[in-house]
Amino acid sequence: MKVHECVVMQCRTETESESISEQKRRRCSEEAQTSFGLWEQQHPSHLVVFWILVLDMWRSFLSRRCQQSNIGDQEDRGGGMRRLKIPEKIWKNCKLRNHREKEEQQEEKEEKEEQLEEVSRRLIIKEEELFSQDSRREEEEDQLQRDFEALTLQIWMAIHNTFTTSPSSSSSSSSSGPLEVLRSAVATIQQQEAQDRRWTGCPQDRVPVWRPQRCLSTHNALLRNMVESRLTKAAEDESSGGDKLSSAVKRQVCRVGKCVREDLLTLARTVRDCYPPQMDVLNVYAGLYHRGFSARLTELAAAGPETDDCSYLLFWVNHCYPHEILKHEDLDGQIKTACLGSLLLQDDLNRLEDQYLTHKEDKVKLWLNTALRKEEEGWLSGSTPELIDSYCFSPLGLDVIQVMDSSLTEFSCAIKDPSKAQRLTIHLENFLCSYTKCVEEFVKGSHSNVGSVVKAQLVCEQQLRDYITGQTGSLSEEQRHRCLDTLSGLRDCGYRCFTCPLQVQLKLSLSPLWTEVWLDGSLPVVDLMLDSLNQQLEDLTDLKPACRQSLVSVLHRDVALRYVKRMMKSKKKSREEQVVGAQRMIEDSQKISSFFTQEGCSDVSQLGLMICGLAEILRLQDPASVQLELVTLAQSFPDLSGAHVSALLSLKGGLSAADVRSIRRSVEENRLLINLSTNHSPAFFSEVKVKWINNKINQMGLKT
Repeated sequence: MKVHECVVMQCRTETESESISEQKRRRCSEEAQTSFGLWEQQHPSHLVVFWILVLDMWRSFLSRRCQQSNIGDQEDRGGGMRRLKIPEKIWKNCKLRNHREKEEQQEEKEEKEEQLEEVSRRLIIKEEELFSQDSRREEEEDQLQRDFEALTLQIWMAIHNTFTTSPSSSSSSSSSGPLEVLRSAVATIQQQEAQDRRWTGCPQDRVPVWRPQRCLSTHNALLRNMVESRLTKAAEDESSGGDKLSSAVKRQVCRVGKCVREDLLTLARTVRDCYPPQMDVLNVYAGLYHRGFSARLTELAAAGPETDDCSYLLFWVNHCYPHEILKHEDLDGQIKTACLGSLLLQDDLNRLEDQYLTHKEDKVKLWLNTALRKEEEGWLSGSTPELIDSYCFSPLGLDVIQVMDSSLTEFSCAIKDPSKAQRLTIHLENFLCSYTKCVEEFVKGSHSNVGSVVKAQLVCEQQLRDYITGQTGSLSEEQRHRCLDTLSGLRDCGYRCFTCPLQVQLKLSLSPLWTEVWLDGSLPVVDLMLDSLNQQLEDLTDLKPACRQSLVSVLHRDVALRYVKRMMKSKKKSREEQVVGAQRMIEDSQKISSFFTQEGCSDVSQLGLMICGLAEILRLQDPASVQLELVTLAQSFPDLSGAHVSALLSLKGGLSAADVRSIRRSVEENRLLINLSTNHSPAFFSEVKVKWINNKINQMGLKT
């Protein structure tokens, strides 16, 4: 039976009884004490006090009841004695008393610990007084030695409780006590170090046997043991996190790394302020944690980790530890990272990196080849690409970008040297070459889905081009240029599928240029050509707008090239024909520019001005004016060669051989003044073949 049930039962029994004998009172008291003795062994001490008080009050109550029983039943029943209310009020008072006692004990303990510095000072004074005497009592010296031993024990306890009593945030009011104890312990160490130096050089028989105490050396050794113990405990503590990681190696590294991070932040935020700056305790601890963490990672690396574990080790060594821990806002600039070095030796690091890169190369190569094979199988099966937003689309470009981007992102966290990324990007370069060859081979075949497939691949080409252009750190400049050149070949292959059928039509449409019907305006040559082009471009409505705009720009350039070639191959014209032809050229240029602007060309002005410039050369008759126009044209189009100048001048009548030589000489001289590095105009005249003009120049004797 529980003691409080016994007490209540006995209380009720005695209240209801009219009289009670001393024998019954004694028997009840003994039973209560027996029950209490058994219960005391099973319950905490803070409840024992409460039930002692209850038993004492119960004995007093029974005694008074026995004395009053002789007065008679009437007085007792009339309410002369009130019943005891058990045990709420007594329990509350007892609980408050226990709480106050604990607070007093804690205050006494903290007061005692916070006085470490003062205790140390008093002991040093006693030491000075005792050893300044000629004769010393042995018991006094022994007692002083014991006092010093007790003091040092308290110091090491305070140091050992650095992390168990110091929260990561110093804003908590409960942290001020332990931090003050630690600060006092550190000050005591400094006092003892100074006292050790005080006895240096003194006669041995005048120096206390406990000197030197070497508190600082012991302190540093204690820190080493503390750090090692904390890292060992963190590695084995399954409740400290990392449960969702896939392997034991990952979980161990995560737990140890988390311990390093949290402890260094605690040191930087609170513990460091308890030490003097000259002790540089943050860097002392940082070195200890670095060496401890390094030893564990070195052991794991030497065990030959699996590839997945290998990448996780590299993630911590090359990214998480140096960037997310040492570069934390509370630690950045505070820790001497240059003195720490890498967590792994270079040989171990190279071995892990080579293992990781070899595995990653194989995976990237496999992913890219698989994606291309599936894409090609779709082409050859005769299926047409899906339509997204009403234009042909293929997921190949985005798949390749995702493979490379995720691989390079993971690489940047695992490998420190960015140049090693080329071991991965070389497979992108190889993929683009294979991709271009596959498209070229497919286009050569007679497939019904060529048009839609090529439209989808032009979208992929643009996506890949944008991705490669935006890559700044992973691709070398040489690789970037090679990849872009390969993509240009892929794009040109796609454009040729749509422009080649138009080339024959353009040639036929522009053949009447510089004929009588064109000069007199009876045959609208350019209007007919543009009408035909408009019909052909209607087949490109399911091409992505950005790709269609690029294709139309190429077509605009092809029209301009065909127009200029036809002009340069015409025969010499009379002065009147030159003036009329120049006017027709200006009109044609305006029509061509207006048409392609409506079709989405972003910049048609350059080619339009070029055609107008050629028209002006034909219209002008003054040699100096012609010379000025040719120099201006050569500045805008540096690929305008001497042969092109001669071909243009051959169209004009009225220029003497001396005029032609002078104009050609002036163009060449001014060409040397043009800074070709700042002129980014695309090549145009280099595609206008005029080799036939050299024979004509020789015949005319125009060579300078």
